[in-house]
Amino acid sequence: QVQLVESGGGLVQAGGSLRLSCAASERTFSRYAMGWFRRAPGKEREFVASISWNGGRTYYTDSVKGRFTISRDNAKNSVFLLMNSLKPEDTAVYYCAAGDLAQGMSVGNVEYWGQGTQVTVSS
Repeated sequence: QVQLVESGGGLVQAGGSLRLSCAASERTFSRYAMGWFRRAPGKEREFVASISWNGGRTYYTDSVKGRFTISRDNAKNSVFLLMNSLKPEDTAVYYCAAGDLAQGMSVGNVEYWGQGTQVTVSS
């Protein structure tokens, strides 16, 4: 059982930046692809970004390309999401996720979820 704990959410003005962190309990963290998802008010949970087990490949949803960067540090059992040029439409609860594959990671194939962290972007 992998436990994931997110941190770094908060309130920021449009155009600002935030860095989300996710710490994993599992010593075999490096075998998992990791991802970030979000759920905006009144909407379904959606994929944001994912990263392969060794960090060699990353994937992003179109709306965050060029603004968000996912990274990981396997020595610290952690994955990060750097969010720049934030927009009000980025407001959501952000969830850390672990699964088998980074490519094609989706709500349906995630094995483990974090509890989520709120990101609010004011206009």
